[in-house]
Amino acid sequence: MAKLFFSNSFLLSLISFLFITTITTAKPHSFIKTISPTTLGLHKPQKLSHIRFYFHDIIGGKNQTAVRVASSPTTEKSPTGFGSVVMMDDPLTARPESNSEVVGRAQGIYASASQSEVGFLMVLNFAFTQGKYNGSNLSILGRNTIESAVREMPVVGGSGLFRFARGYAQASTHSINALEAIVEYNVYVFHY
Repeated sequence: MAKLFFSNSFLLSLISFLFITTITTAKPHSFIKTISPTTLGLHKPQKLSHIRFYFHDIIGGKNQTAVRVASSPTTEKSPTGFGSVVMMDDPLTARPESNSEVVGRAQGIYASASQSEVGFLMVLNFAFTQGKYNGSNLSILGRNTIESAVREMPVVGGSGLFRFARGYAQASTHSINALEAIVEYNVYVFHY
């Protein structure tokens, strides 16, 4: 018994010594460095912006902007379209009319992720092409249950004037027909 205790104690001491030696002699990674937030303009106060626009998801016809790219063998039998994946490049307009000024594009993927209701997993970027935010993007990742009056999805980041963005987007269906859904988006975002 004493030999077993001595062996375990020695083995534990040896492992501890090797672990501590490895930690203290490890070289820092050359691809990581700490910087001051002020070098990225993060010393300025954050702004809260409200952005309102209309999303036009056109699933058929000559001006189609959303295309199914995948489905499961049971998608056609499912009342919710469960398993289907759609790629989109939808116009964002200032007003609900299709001929309204285009202010950006919604580019990304939505997938039917619910077997019990029409609920999409939304992974998209709002890429703005007009005004002050031209060239800037907001990234959205969330759940969109389209039969709900208002759906809320998180803003998980952004680029351009929306670097380090965070907030949420509220979607409300404005109108829907066999080929097009027009959705009002109200986005509330903190950014620098």
